[in-house]
Amino acid sequence: MSTIPHPKYTLEEYIELDKNSEGRWEYFAGEVVDMAGGSLEHNQIVSNMIRVLGNQLADRGCRVLSSDMRLKVPKAFPYRYPDAVVVCDEPVLEELQGQQMLVNPLLIVEVLSASTEGYDRGFKFTAYQSIASFQEYVLVAQDRPHLTRYVRQADGQWLRSEVEGLEGVLQLVSVPCALALSDVYRFVHTPL
Repeated sequence: MSTIPHPKYTLEEYIELDKNSEGRWEYFAGEVVDMAGGSLEHNQIVSNMIRVLGNQLADRGCRVLSSDMRLKVPKAFPYRYPDAVVVCDEPVLEELQGQQMLVNPLLIVEVLSASTEGYDRGFKFTAYQSIASFQEYVLVAQDRPHLTRYVRQADGQWLRSEVEGLEGVLQLVSVPCALALSDVYRFVHTPL
């Protein structure tokens, strides 16, 4: 069995690729991964999360941003593309070769898939923890109504909790929102 070698990218080559393509790419140690192409269920869940969060935060000075917003991640330089983020202070942006990166998210949401679940729960979560403002992480299963939530504690540890079933509701800690799973999974046609 032969393998096709994947080229290694310099940081500058990666930023040019990301800047000049219509896709979203993430970079780590020379490896570049295309983040586009989610399933209908993935896109529906992301859309629902943005709507649910946005509706509850509209008058509270918080912004809900989609997966097109680059997020500066000190331990995963230069940036990552989460499925959704919430920022409640004035957004702080930095630029890297003309690319804007959000510096101060409060809440990060990732929708899991079979191919990304290990990455989202492992390396990506560990890297996100290097963001000083980051307080809450919500992982959304695609294959069943199930949310996993991590909340940063005063001692720097992360407290995990889970909610399962369409009747479930997850009360967020970092922002004044309640996520009813029936709303998060509206129009999602997976074996629930």
